[in-house]
Amino acid sequence: MTEVSLGMPQTPAPPYPDDVRARLEADAAEVIARYPDSRSALLPLLHLVQSEEGHVTRTGMRFCADALGLTTAEVTAVATFYSMYRRKPSGDYQVGVCTNTLCAVMGGDEIFGELQAHLGVGNGETTADGKVTLEHIECNAACDFAPVVMVNWEFFDNQTVESAKQLVDQLRAGAQVTPTRGAPICDFRKTARILAGFPDERPGAVAAGGSAGPASLAGLRLAKGETAPGRVVAPRAGERPAGPDADAQPDGRAPATHPSSHDAPQPSAASDPENPTGPVTKEGE
Repeated sequence: MTEVSLGMPQTPAPPYPDDVRARLEADAAEVIARYPDSRSALLPLLHLVQSEEGHVTRTGMRFCADALGLTTAEVTAVATFYSMYRRKPSGDYQVGVCTNTLCAVMGGDEIFGELQAHLGVGNGETTADGKVTLEHIECNAACDFAPVVMVNWEFFDNQTVESAKQLVDQLRAGAQVTPTRGAPICDFRKTARILAGFPDERPGAVAAGGSAGPASLAGLRLAKGETAPGRVVAPRAGERPAGPDADAQPDGRAPATHPSSHDAPQPSAASDPENPTGPVTKEGE
C-alpha cells in the first residue's frame, strides 16, 4: 500500500553563522540571568533576535527555543501573538497611525489615508526603498494628544496630514528626527535591541522623557493637592445653597461623603426636575 503524505515537510531553519550565534548567545545569557525563571526571558529574547535581522525569523525562534529549553511551537505561539514582533522583512522605520476612536475622529483616518497615497503603500506594506513600513495601530494611551503617529514606538503628538507627510519624508531622506516625547529616533533594529533590555545609547536618551496630557493628569494633581477640588454638584432638585453649609444635607446632618446619585437613588424623573415625565402606561391606554 502506498503511503500518503499529509503535508510537505518544512525545510529546517538555517542556522546563524558561528560568529553571529556566539554573539547572540552571550547577549542571551545576560538577558536570561535577569530572571528567576528562564522562561520569563522569552519576550526580550524575541526582541534580541529581531534586532539581528529586523524581524523574527524561524532561525531566531529556533535560537530562542534552544536558549530557553522550549519547543519552537511555544516560541512561535508568543511571537505570533504580539504585533510588536514582525514576521516578515519591514522598513527601518515602523510608522503607525492610530485609528482608534478619538484619534480617528480627530483626523487619524485622514492621516492614514493620505500617507498611503503619499508613500504608495497599503497597510503593513513597506516603501520600495525599504525605509518606511506604514500601518494603522491600536490605541497607544495618548488620547490627550490625538491624533498620534508613532515611529518605532516613539510618540509624535497632535499630528496633521501635512506634518505626517513631512515626518515620513524626513525619515526617508535620512534626516535626524526627534519625537514629541523622547530621544531622537533610531532605526528599528536598534529599537529592538533597546527593548531587549540593552543600554539606550542615543544622545539624551536618559534625560528624555514625556508625560500624559493635562486631562489625564488632572486626577493625579488633585490627589497631590496641586489644584483646588472640583465643585460637587448637589444631589437632585433645587439650587445649591451658598455659604459654608452648602454641602450640608437638608436635615442638617454633615455632608455625605459622596453626594451623588448612587447615595440616594430616586426614580429617573425625580433626578431631572426640569424634564418631568408622566406615569408610564401601556400602549393604547
